[in-house]
Amino acid sequence: MKQRIRVVGIIKKNDDILFVKKNLGRAEGVAIWEIPTGKIHFGEQPEEAMSRIVYEEIGLQTTSIKLVDAITFLSLEGASQLGNLYIVYEIIVSDDQKIVLGDNYTSYKFSNNVEQGGIRLNDSSLSVLEILYGRKETKKGNYRNVANAATVFVDGCSRGNPGPAGIGYYIIGDGDRLLKKGGEFIGFATSRVAEYYALKEGCEQAIEMGLKSVRFVSDNLMMVNQMNGVYKIKNKDIMPIYDDIQKLLDNFEACAFVHVKREQNIEADEAANEAVDRHFEENVIE
Repeated sequence: MKQRIRVVGIIKKNDDILFVKKNLGRAEGVAIWEIPTGKIHFGEQPEEAMSRIVYEEIGLQTTSIKLVDAITFLSLEGASQLGNLYIVYEIIVSDDQKIVLGDNYTSYKFSNNVEQGGIRLNDSSLSVLEILYGRKETKKGNYRNVANAATVFVDGCSRGNPGPAGIGYYIIGDGDRLLKKGGEFIGFATSRVAEYYALKEGCEQAIEMGLKSVRFVSDNLMMVNQMNGVYKIKNKDIMPIYDDIQKLLDNFEACAFVHVKREQNIEADEAANEAVDRHFEENVIE
């Protein structure tokens, strides 16, 4: 799989984020916007590339640049999958500097609400913001802070794919305090279906506990990208579960969907497999 590596800058004025409009080099229909983004030149460090891009494309000298995160997500390039690694920086510039756009951008604006700002983001910038600040949008605006949210780890397993399947969840609060853990046998299913049923169960458990700000964590990158809107769901076996999850999300004030490596999701995986084991232990034919 091909991989695209970019640096991206979050430049803020109070609570507003700087968005820039792409120069498409032709008569434009709907304007496409992005967070300032660019390539790393040969021999450059990512931080050096970020400072250069901010100066060349926006005309600003950085007074402070801080690494925020390194985000990975999948996108489509033609009929193939493209891996993306976006290195995200928070950038501070002095108040007296004026923005002077380079050749790649035609205009700019600061906003903390894409819809109200009339901004149509490209898929990559939208993915970055949703992973950083959360997918869920409410009447209070976009990019809600979920830094203090409870975390719901979810996982599904299928022995045979399709085969006997289980789901698991592991919920922690402040200070990594365990709030609840559980699993359930769901019958004969694919691992893909099990992953979505696990997320649905995680939503239901969070609602039952009265949680309003939640971070959902999974080691299934495809599902996280689909929940973050990077991919559309076309599978008929997944769509009904996805629709149920979307209805459940209306119960939260803020939520985010985060991908982690499998070894960072051990507890939920164990809960799912224990549910399958428990089912067969309880239904042994003597």
